[in-house]
Amino acid sequence: MTDSGSRSDRDDAAAEDAPAIVVIGAGLIGRTHAERVARLARLDCIVDPAPQSAEIAATLGVPWFADLDSCLAARRPEGAIVATPNRLHAVQGLQLIAAGIPTLMEKPIAITSAEGAALVDAAEAEGVPLLVGHHRRHNPLIATTKAAIEAGKLGKIVSVNGMFWLYKPDDYFDQAWRRAPGAGPILINLIHDIDLMRHLCGEVRRVQALASRATRGFEVEDSAAILLEFANGALGTMSVSDTISAPWSWELTAGENPAYPHTREACYRIGGTAGALSLPDLTLWSHPGQRSWWAPIRHDTLSQPEGDSLDRQTLNLVEVIRGRAAPVVSGRDGLQTLRVVEAIAVAAAEGTAQDVPEG
Repeated sequence: MTDSGSRSDRDDAAAEDAPAIVVIGAGLIGRTHAERVARLARLDCIVDPAPQSAEIAATLGVPWFADLDSCLAARRPEGAIVATPNRLHAVQGLQLIAAGIPTLMEKPIAITSAEGAALVDAAEAEGVPLLVGHHRRHNPLIATTKAAIEAGKLGKIVSVNGMFWLYKPDDYFDQAWRRAPGAGPILINLIHDIDLMRHLCGEVRRVQALASRATRGFEVEDSAAILLEFANGALGTMSVSDTISAPWSWELTAGENPAYPHTREACYRIGGTAGALSLPDLTLWSHPGQRSWWAPIRHDTLSQPEGDSLDRQTLNLVEVIRGRAAPVVSGRDGLQTLRVVEAIAVAAAEGTAQDVPEG
């Protein structure tokens, strides 16, 4: 597969023959996608019903359409990025697949796994590439972590721990969909953490969870505690809350997005029989000699390569459109992550352990 983070790829993607990509949804993440597409490929147009999105399109020098129907009636983009509210993903994804347009769907792939499966099945039946926006997999830090695990530096994975603790301001919830079913930190935020745990540690086969909406009182949770059982026997704990003033979340620790302060803390820990690794600081703890709680233990820092995750994700889409690469995160991969998160939501609602359907 092409390394979509290299300088040569960036120069190539910016060439005149770069594919034209439509960005559907001009909210916070949609604007970010549009700016990257304009810089790394060719931004064809922006689709969003909000009047202010027309100003964004004008600033970027591209046409604006209020809806996808009018866009596809007037233009034929070579690729698409869908960054609309979660409830719209399935219907818009099916429309783009029917038009034969390779699509990067922001996470989650859909609100339900049934909708997600319909998208994946349609894409595979039509031979249309479908990618899912779990951009953290594109971070070189994750490639370093994956390589360390596969090289046996941690031994057999025994346990993982992840935290998503931060405080979302009140005006974040001015958009009603963020307070309603289909939103909430489990589906909006924890899904990224679950996807990385699957990628690094293997498939999750069973979950348990508790959720609370006691702090904000919305229809959806603001906090949750989750237990994970992996197919390889490892166990995991995840804690998620968007109501805690704290530095421990990927957003604040990884330094991926300048919109967030960079705390340089750790939010994940992966432990195995030969060592334990914290992320994203890549600190590896191990015994230089005998493995024993009485024996000396030391820490080393793995090499920390640089690279912008969203840039690399955009360039992966470019290479997929050109037929020169496979998706780093396929539709089927995004669907399995959604199945885990869906099982977590059911476990929290019913107070019972839930098996995760196999992909």
